[in-house]
Amino acid sequence: MRKNVSAKTVSKAVSKVVSKITPKGAKRGAAPKAESKSSAKASSGISISSKLTLPKELQLNMLDLMIKSRVLEERLIKIYRAGESYFWIGGPGEEAFGVPLGLLTHKGHGPEYDYLHLHYRATPTMVALGMPMIDSIRLMMNRATDPSTGGRNFCNHYCFPQWNVTPVSSPIEVQYGMALGTAMAQRRRNSKGITIVSGGDAGTAEGDFASCLVWASRPGRELPIFITVQNNKWGISTNFDSQHGEKHIADRGKAFGIRTAVVNGNDPIETYLSMQAEMDYIRKTGKPVLAEFRVSRLYGHSSASGANREADICPIEAFEKRVVDAKAITTADVKAIWKRYEEESKQATEQARGEPAPARESIWDNIYVGNENADWRKF
Repeated sequence: MRKNVSAKTVSKAVSKVVSKITPKGAKRGAAPKAESKSSAKASSGISISSKLTLPKELQLNMLDLMIKSRVLEERLIKIYRAGESYFWIGGPGEEAFGVPLGLLTHKGHGPEYDYLHLHYRATPTMVALGMPMIDSIRLMMNRATDPSTGGRNFCNHYCFPQWNVTPVSSPIEVQYGMALGTAMAQRRRNSKGITIVSGGDAGTAEGDFASCLVWASRPGRELPIFITVQNNKWGISTNFDSQHGEKHIADRGKAFGIRTAVVNGNDPIETYLSMQAEMDYIRKTGKPVLAEFRVSRLYGHSSASGANREADICPIEAFEKRVVDAKAITTADVKAIWKRYEEESKQATEQARGEPAPARESIWDNIYVGNENADWRKF
């Protein structure tokens, strides 16, 4: 059984690749020039040549994690359809975005590490960070053993304080306003960590997103924040083209002097290299970046729309073909990965099925700091 490869194992090789897209002598905070006409262009940030690649070990690690995330999400859908949960919403189709993000995050607790303000399509990122399948399934099945909410919230509403993963919230895009707080704390401490915030294209119509751009870009008080938008071209059942007058959502950052990028979020290699360069820029300059990642929505908006497979680019299928054609792995080995995680998801479901639901009394827990009494009847 092949084990996941740690980031340290391939860090030197990745640095060599990234150095190719960061010209020598580039001024601090300056956007490197494009390498070639065939590059995937960023609005004012780096450009990723289509010829660049990553070490084989890292590519296989990403493929492994992408498959694990997809198997987990499909298991969550099965749990919902079996009547063992109330609702599903997740990120199938966003694996090529979410996995690189998780791998590149400086994981830990406190302002010296990266803060993550995610939305409800972040399972690939959580899997890449190291979340066990069963912890997502416990949340889905509302078990008291769920480490994120004690079984008190929707699926994919993760909260892992030990990794600086702040609580995922159901109200749309409020995370963009919340992310300013951790970024301010990091700026005041001159921290090495940055703040990462993610959301969907439709949610950028919310005022919180505009507020994030304003507060992140104040001259002389810029914030070390990586503002990401996963554009799957849909807002529930409303299509992108009928709502957005701008060519790219990332273009909005230009009015605020924010460095921007538009990336093919269905390509894990392009995504990894782009993220690596943009996050390095933020760490070096303390200034924000707004990056738009074009991704797929493969199972609709949520269980409310049926959670059925839709016709769109599957980043895993495309990446599988790529690594198999490059002879980095065999088709048989890829099938073995799918099978291994399918079995793991089944076993995790069986285990969670036997675990308890939250007790009535626990509804008052974790409302106030230090678990101070929140029961109005006992004031």
